[in-house]
Formats: sequence, C-alpha cells, structure tokens
Amino acid sequence: MKILRTNFKLLGFLLILSILTSCEKDGIELVRDGQSDYEIVFMGSATEGQYKSAEILQKYILDISGVELPLVDESSQDIKKNKLYIGNLKGENLGREDIVIRTEDKHLLIYGGSNRATKYAIYEFLERYLGCRWYAPGAEKIPTSKTIDLPALDFRYSPDITTRTVHSRLFYDNPDYADQQKVTHESFPSYVPSARVHTFHKFIPEEKFYESHSEFYALRGDERLPTQLCLTNPEVLSIVKDSVASLFQQYPKAKVLSVSQDDNQQHCQCDNCSKIDEEEGSPSGTMIRFVNEVAATFPDKMISTLAYQYTRKPCKTKPLDNVLITLCSIECDRSAPIAKKCTDFANDLIGWSKLTKNIRIWDYTTQFTNFFTPFPNIQTLQPNIKLFRDNNAKWVFEQHSNNPSELFELRSYITAQLLWNPDQDLDMLLTDFTTGYYQEAGVFIKEYIDEIHAKLKEDKEFFLFLYGDPSEAFSSYLSPEMLSKYSKLFDKAEKAVAEKPEILARVKMARLGVDFAVLEASRKNITDVYGLLVPNVEGKKIINPLVTTLLDNFRATSDKNNITLMNEMGFTVTEYLANYMSALEVIRMPNVAMGKKVVTITKPKKYAKEDPMALTDGALGGSSFYANWLGYEGNDMEVVVDLGGPMDISTISLAFLQVTNHIVFFPERVTYSGSLDNEHFENFGTITNPMPLTKESKVNQIQYFKLDFDKTDTRYIKVKATNTKTPYWHHAAGLPSWLFADEIIIN
Repeated sequence: MKILRTNFKLLGFLLILSILTSCEKDGIELVRDGQSDYEIVFMGSATEGQYKSAEILQKYILDISGVELPLVDESSQDIKKNKLYIGNLKGENLGREDIVIRTEDKHLLIYGGSNRATKYAIYEFLERYLGCRWYAPGAEKIPTSKTIDLPALDFRYSPDITTRTVHSRLFYDNPDYADQQKVTHESFPSYVPSARVHTFHKFIPEEKFYESHSEFYALRGDERLPTQLCLTNPEVLSIVKDSVASLFQQYPKAKVLSVSQDDNQQHCQCDNCSKIDEEEGSPSGTMIRFVNEVAATFPDKMISTLAYQYTRKPCKTKPLDNVLITLCSIECDRSAPIAKKCTDFANDLIGWSKLTKNIRIWDYTTQFTNFFTPFPNIQTLQPNIKLFRDNNAKWVFEQHSNNPSELFELRSYITAQLLWNPDQDLDMLLTDFTTGYYQEAGVFIKEYIDEIHAKLKEDKEFFLFLYGDPSEAFSSYLSPEMLSKYSKLFDKAEKAVAEKPEILARVKMARLGVDFAVLEASRKNITDVYGLLVPNVEGKKIINPLVTTLLDNFRATSDKNNITLMNEMGFTVTEYLANYMSALEVIRMPNVAMGKKVVTITKPKKYAKEDPMALTDGALGGSSFYANWLGYEGNDMEVVVDLGGPMDISTISLAFLQVTNHIVFFPERVTYSGSLDNEHFENFGTITNPMPLTKESKVNQIQYFKLDFDKTDTRYIKVKATNTKTPYWHHAAGLPSWLFADEIIIN
C-alpha cells in the first residue's frame, strides 16, 4: 500500500509538472503582477464595430487587473510587445455567426465572421476564461486579479440558433446587456415595423372593405365575417401584393415582412378554400399557396407567415425558399418538455423541418394572464430549445412577458444563455445566477426553484397553461403547505441580505411571485390562514393582517421597480391593488346571501366546477376567469338565491368580469327581482351596462352591477344577466361569448 501511494504521488507530480510545462510553452501571461507586455491590435481594415469590441476588451481587462492595455492599429504596433488581435487576421473563411478564440505563439486572437460575432467573441472570452458575468443591467460580477494567466486556447463556436430573441425589456432597453447575452436588441429584427405578425386585418381592414366587399373575408357557415381573409379570392391576393410592395418601399432596409393570419381560428370555409385545405391535409395549405404567390413577387425579401393554431399542421406544398415559417407552441402544456407532453407540436415541427430550412420558432415562457404567478417551467426551457435546434430552427423567439414578471431577471438570463448554448448544465447556470445575483440569499431562492419544480413533477396530470391562473394550483404546487414553505424560504433570503439594501431589493422582486400566489389564495379563502377575514382576540372577523402586509409590500416593490402591468391584457398593478381593496370592502359588507343556496336556471359551463354556490361562497373572483367566476357560454345567466326566509333588503350587487380578447364581455343588462314563494317575482330594477362593448373597450376589468331600491320583504332573489353577443368586428365573430359573474351581495 505504501509503495502504491508513493507511485500515485510521483504520478501526480509528473502530471502537474507536465501541465505547468505545457502552460509555460503554449499558454500566455496576459498580465503579471500588475504589468503587461501586451497591446490590443485592431486590423487596419477594422470597422467601427470591431474597434468598439476592442474597447470593450480593454475596459474589462483594466477592471480585472488594473492594467490598461494600449489600443493600436496595425501601423502603430510595437514590435517588442505581444499582441491581442481583434479581427480576422488571416482572412479565415468563417460563417457570419462563427467565433474564434485562440492563442498562437505568444499572441491571442479573438474574432468572428461578422462585427456582431466579433463582439460576441469578446464577451465569450471574458465570460469563459476570465470569469466575468452580466446577470442583469447594472448587475455584473467582474473578478479582480493582478495576474491573468491563460492556457493554450483553440476555441471555435458556431451557434446553431443564429437569431436569438428573448422578449424582455431588459434586452430591448439595454443593448449592451443584449450583446453580453448574445441576443437581439429588438423583438423582430429586420422586419417591417408595422407588419410583424397578424397582418391580414392591416392589409385589408374591415372598416374600409367589409361593407362593400364582404367576399374578401372568411365564409363561416352562411355568412362572410372579417375574422380572416378568403385566400382563394384573386382580388385579395392583388391587394395584399400591393400592400406588401408599398411597405417595402416605405422601409427599404427591412428584409422581412409578415403575411399572416389574424389571432383567431375563424378561417375561410368557402368551397375553394376548403377544397385546397382538403387536398393539402391542413388549413395551412391555402396559407402556404397564398404566401408563396406573394413571396414569388419579392424574391429578394423574406415573407414570414405563421404555423399557428389552425395552420400549425404542415401541408404538402413546400414553402418557397424566401418564405419563413413561424411555428408557434401556444397550446402546449409547460409542465414537461414539449417532446413529452406536446407531441402534436413536436410532430408538426418535424413535419415542417422536412419541408423547409426556414423555421422560426415562436415559443412562450410565462403565464400571460398573470405575469407574477409562480410558473414552474424553467426546467423545460433547455429540452425545448434543444428540440427546436435539432429540427432546423435557426431563429427562436422566446416570448417572455417583456414587462417585469415572476423571477424576471433570472428567466431573462437563463433563457438567453440557453439560446446561445443549449447544451450548458442548467443546474450550474441556475446556481451561478442565484449566488451571483442574490448573493447570500441565492441559496434559498435556488431551493425555492428546486422545490416548486419538484412539487409540480409529482402532479403528473397538471396542465401548466400559458393562460391559466394560480387558483388551478392550490391543490398542487401552490397548496397552503407549499405556500408556507416558499414564504419561509424567502423570509430566510431576506434575512440573509438584510444589511445589503441593493441585494435585498432584488430578493423582494423575486418574492413577488409567491406573495401574489398568497394574495390570490387568500382571495379565495382556501384556509383559515390564507383568507381575507380572520378572527381577532375577541372573535370578531377582521381583515387578515397578512393580506394587508402583502398588499403594502406589493405596492412598494412595484413602485420601486417601475412595475406597471399584471398581465398581457393591460390590467395594471394600480387596478389590481384597487380591485383587491374593493374585494376587502365587499367581504366586510353585511351580506345576507353569504353561504345561501343558489339554483341556476340556465346552465353554466366549465368554470368554478359549474357550481352556482360560487356566487355565495365568500371567495372573490380575480382578473382571470379561472379565479372563482361562474361562467355562461352563449347563453344568459339566470339564477335564484334562497335567503332561507323572508328578509327586508334594499341593495343587491353582483360583480362581472370582462376579458375582451378571450370573448368575455360584461352583460348588456342585469335585472334583479324578488319573491316570497319562488313563483311570483317582483321586478326590483334593471341596470344597463354603462360601458357597452366597443373596439376601444378596456380588455381586462371588473364591474359591479349594483341596484338600490326601497326596502322590500323577500326571500328569493332572481338575477338575470343578458349576455352580450360577439359583434361582427370582433376577432371571434361567429363564436358564442362568455359571461362571468361572482359573489352576489344582498342587504
């Protein structure tokens, strides 16, 4: 054993000696004890972009070592100095996205196949070999050392995904940060600004053409509706071509324009369109044939179109070489990788990849109905991006919230990193970010991320939906037990950085998701702890102090971080807080209807378990129709509340929800009536909607339909709410609308 140990020691010594000798032979000493014999050389043909890249490198080496390397062009080189060359010194044949970092003799060469790639190569060098990190704008980690030793380098990389976009204002508002993370500065680079997506209504607007040329639009049943265009109408093709030509003339530098369906599934079903779709095996058939006609007219431009919802399934016709297929994963369950839980999409991706090399993925990474809801999909990002990469997707647009949302900085960073290199170790990335950005609090936030994802994995049947609501998870990964656990982790995180105001502010931002979930759980009164009312020491019901504290914290953190929106429908933080305060007022009101039996005369559908008792259970609906709202699709709401005995009442109030993009409208009118025998009803009055539906209606809001009347002795209260029919100009024209109501207050 002793001889064996000695041999291992000798072997280890020889290995170390070999490494040291190798470093001495092939490596370079960029800086030694605060001194350097290197200068940064940019090529004589260097562009302004290459020069700026050289300046970036000079700045960070100075920040790290305290040494400012001279920045010179080829004609000013000092022959006594070693070189750090920026630019393609030997004119090597590279792809535009390729980057190279290598040592040669005692020189270091950093370059790329384009100005942008050279800049990315600089940041890759700083990150990979010098340990620099840029976690968020203004939050960087730059190590310091008087010595910078580098081993022999020969790093070459060509990203498979060549256009990488993360829909986050962190990148759009901070171009330097976008460059550091190697993503685009804008959401639709090279596109005509006014023709990025959903363009049919822009080319042939309903306001201009529908009345005189209804034949331009989709046939649905026996009626033409301006939901989509009729793609077999030759005049439609002519008008679209003219519009495209006009836009390219207006924006001559733009390379891409979208000719794509509007955001609904009401496509044309006329005989001509239906015949093509049947031949092609998919409604994408009429779309691709139409878009090919447009693209053939503009061979030097790229025409983008959508493979989205009804056009997602590939057809038989091959898109022209200048057609860009934008394939969208909006329907997918985010609780697991797409390849596992959204196989239809994965198969469609494979199908399109056989038809074209021009695939742009439009993926989704947050819950758009509730930006701050905990949304445990982080562990699906990597396998999904790998799936896209492996199926010819060179352009990936990850639609995050753009605006601040749950774990906003972390998600923006991780997604960008994975787009650049999908094969990174995700757990190491998360650990690096949480310890770097949140410092001592990072270990607790990383534990929270691990815990919530593990809990979701236990629930094999859970569908993690982009348009869901936290209330769906109150029996799963947002159960009272788990909410308590998450809150305690964030308590520890805050305590760990209590003496660091800047880091504490970051932790409070990260905590907003859990706090929001607790607020919504309390709105729904899921436990005695998570409820709007709790008993005080005297047994009297008071507003839950936890709720008021969280509301105050939510307001303060939102104000400090310029957080304004709660969801993609424009529901603001101000409105959310005001709505919540109204809910607190409502829940404190005397209400003789609380807990009373409700019978629905017309049939509700799907939501609130179709249980009319949702109207009197004391759990108040929020901004999403998932949150305790009783829904009626295409029919009027008619219910009767039994107060259990005759009572003198003079006020009835009922809240209704509007989410116009999801065909949820306020009722046209609400009528309240009363009876002592449940047969003969006296009309108390009718309230007409004071905000009738128009194109300018607010997308997401709540309205109380309240009626005051002379005090009347009654037992049975009938409520009839008349549904607002979907207007012809709405994107869902021809589909039934929804009516959602919650919590009737009677006094």
